[in-house]
Amino acid sequence: MNKVFFTDMRTKVGESLLVKMGRLIDAAEMGKIDFTKKYVAIKVHYGEPGNLSFLRPNFVKPLADRIKSLGGMPFLTDCNTLYVGRRNQALNHLDAAAENGYYPMSTGCQNIIADGIRGTDDIDVPVNGGEYCTVAYIGRAIMDADIVVSITHFKGHEGTGFGGAIKNIGMGSGSRAGKMAMHNDGKPEVNEGNCTGCRICLRFCAHDAINISSGKASVDSNKCVGCGRCIGACSKNAILNKSSSGSMALSCKIAEYTKAVLDGRPNFHVNVVNQVSPYCDCHNENDAAVVPDIGIFAGFDPVAVDKACIDAVNNAPALLSSILGERDRSHHDDAGNSDHMTDIHPSTDWRIQITHAEKIGLGSGKYELITVK
Repeated sequence: MNKVFFTDMRTKVGESLLVKMGRLIDAAEMGKIDFTKKYVAIKVHYGEPGNLSFLRPNFVKPLADRIKSLGGMPFLTDCNTLYVGRRNQALNHLDAAAENGYYPMSTGCQNIIADGIRGTDDIDVPVNGGEYCTVAYIGRAIMDADIVVSITHFKGHEGTGFGGAIKNIGMGSGSRAGKMAMHNDGKPEVNEGNCTGCRICLRFCAHDAINISSGKASVDSNKCVGCGRCIGACSKNAILNKSSSGSMALSCKIAEYTKAVLDGRPNFHVNVVNQVSPYCDCHNENDAAVVPDIGIFAGFDPVAVDKACIDAVNNAPALLSSILGERDRSHHDDAGNSDHMTDIHPSTDWRIQITHAEKIGLGSGKYELITVK
C-alpha cells in the first residue's frame, strides 16, 4: 500500500505554511531520488488569467528549493492549450504565467513552455500497455528532463470529474497534437430546452464548431474536438457530454499519457487542496470553492495521491454557497460517504480515471495516509 503524506492548512504563529509544506516534502522522502546534476521538470498549471483559484506560485518555491539543495536543476513547465485563451502559444503563455506571478524570484526557477512557440515541438512517446493510445505526443522539454515532479491545484473538472496530478501530467504534458488526440472522442450536445441563445459558448470554441440558428445553439460534430470548454462556459446547463464513452475515453487517454510521461523516470507528486473550484483552472474565471480548504498531499504514486484528495474532498462538509447548494447531493462513494465529485458533475464518472490508471500499471488507489504536523 502506497504512503501518501498529508498536512492541513493550520499554522502556528511565526511559522509559514510554506515551511510546513517543506516539512511535508521531507517526510515524504522526495530526497530518495538522486537529483545530482539532473534536469527536473516541475509540471505546473499556470492558471488562465482571470481565474483566481489556480495554484499560487509561492507553493512552488519550497519544492524547487529542495530540488536545488539536492543537486537538481529544476524548471517549471507546461504545454500550450488547444482552446481559445491566453495560453495557446508560448509567448502569450509566458505572459499569462508572469501575470499570475510565476517569476523565478517567486518560484525559484525558470519557466519553459515544453512544446515550443506554436505547440508543435513534441516527441512521439510509446504508451506501454495503452488501450486507447499506442503513442503519446509529449512536449519535448518534458521528455528532455531526467526527473518529473508535479505540483497541482486539486479541483473538479467537467470532462473527467476531477483534476489532480494525473490530469496535470497527462493532459498538461500533451502538445497541441496530443491534446487533440486525447479530446477527439467526446462530442458535446445541446439541450435546446435549456438554451437561451446567449452566444457565450461561441466565444469559447476555438474550432468554429458551434452555430446559432433560430435562437438555439448546435454543435457541428465534424469540427468539434471535444475539448469541453463550451460545457463549462454555459451557465444554463444547456451543453452536455451525453456520451459516457466520450468522457470515459478522455479519462483513460489522460491516464495513458501520464504513464507515457512517467515511465522509466523518477517522479514525485504534490497536490494542494485549497479553493477547490468545480471547474478546471483553464477557465478565465472560477466558481466558489465547494468545500473548505483541506491541505497538501504528497507521495511517489500519482494515483494514490489523487485518490487521497478525492476521499478528503468527499468527506469534507459541502459549502452550500457553492454549486453544491444547487445540486441534490444524492450521490455516495463506495464506502457510503457523500460523493461531492459526482454531485458537481453528475454525467461524469471520476472513478474511470483511477480505475484505468490502476489497470495500466500507473499506480494504485489504495494508500496509507500519514499526517505531518
